[in-house]
Amino acid sequence: MNEQHSIALMTCWYGDYPWYFPYFIKSCIHNPTIDFIIVTGNTQEIPDKPSNVIIVNMSFEDFKDMAIKKLGFELNFDKPYKLCDFKPAHGFLFQEILKKYDFWGHADIDMVYGNIRSFITPVILNQYDLVSAHKDFITGTFCLYRNNDLMRTLFMESPDYQKIFSYPEYSGFDECDFLFEEIQTPGITIFDFPNHRSMTHVVCKAHQEGRIKPLFESYFYSRMHDKIRWDNGRIIVSNKKECLLYDMIIYKVECEDKTVKLPVPDVFYFNKKGINKKSFWRLAGLKLIPKKKVLKKVQIFQ
Repeated sequence: MNEQHSIALMTCWYGDYPWYFPYFIKSCIHNPTIDFIIVTGNTQEIPDKPSNVIIVNMSFEDFKDMAIKKLGFELNFDKPYKLCDFKPAHGFLFQEILKKYDFWGHADIDMVYGNIRSFITPVILNQYDLVSAHKDFITGTFCLYRNNDLMRTLFMESPDYQKIFSYPEYSGFDECDFLFEEIQTPGITIFDFPNHRSMTHVVCKAHQEGRIKPLFESYFYSRMHDKIRWDNGRIIVSNKKECLLYDMIIYKVECEDKTVKLPVPDVFYFNKKGINKKSFWRLAGLKLIPKKKVLKKVQIFQ
C-alpha cells in the first residue's frame, strides 16, 4: 500500500502573527497535500494564504472552556505559551476538526518547511503510529500521530497529566520535561528519569509494551547558519544536505534585520543579517562552491 495518507498539522497561536510568518506561509504553499490548521483569536488578514492553511477562530478563553469541558477538570493558567503542554492532546480536544485525517500532528509557526512528503513517505506512515522529528524525544515542533482512539488519548497514560495541565506554567510535557541534554547522553534513556512523566516517557513506555510503533528521527536543523537555503519548497544546508524543516527558534531572535519584503521570493537564505534572496557569501562578494546536481537527503538535527 503506497496511497497518500491525509495529514493535518495543528498549532495554537494567540497574539499578532510574528515578523517571520510570511515565510512559514510560503512553505505551506509548497506542501499543498498537507493541511496546516491554526487555532487562534487573531483576525488579521494573511497575505497569500493558501487554501491548505485553515484558520479556526477560537479565543483563548474559549479554548480553556472547551478543554475544561472535554478533560473534565479545572485548568489554572493565563499564559498562551502554556498551550504547548496540550499539544499531545490536540487529537482528543479537536477530534471533530481532525476526524477526516489519517494522521494529525502538532507543530509551530516559527519554522519553515521543506518538502514534508519527501521525508514522511507512505511506507513510513503505513509502518509507524507516531513520527517525531528528533531521534531521542518527542518534538513539539513536529510530531505526527496516527488518528485512532489509542493515539488520541495516549497522553492520558501519564499519571501526572491532570496535574501538569492544571499547573499554570509550561512544563515541557509535550517533549521531554526539559531533559534534552540528559537523554542525548550515550547509555541514558527516558526511563532513567521515572519521576519525569512527559510525552516522551509515555510513548516510550507504550512502545516498550509493544502497543505502538514510534519512529524517532532527526529531520530538522535549528542553528544559526548562513548556508541554509529555502529553494522552491526544499530546505538545503551547505549546498549538499536536505532537511524537512528549519526551526527558527534561534534565528528569529538573533537575526538582525526582521523586515519582510513581499512577495516572498522562491529562493531565499537565512543570513545573520536577515532573510535575503542572496546568500551571505554572495552578499560579501565571496566565491561559492558550485551547486551540487544531486543532493544527499539526510536527516539532521542542529
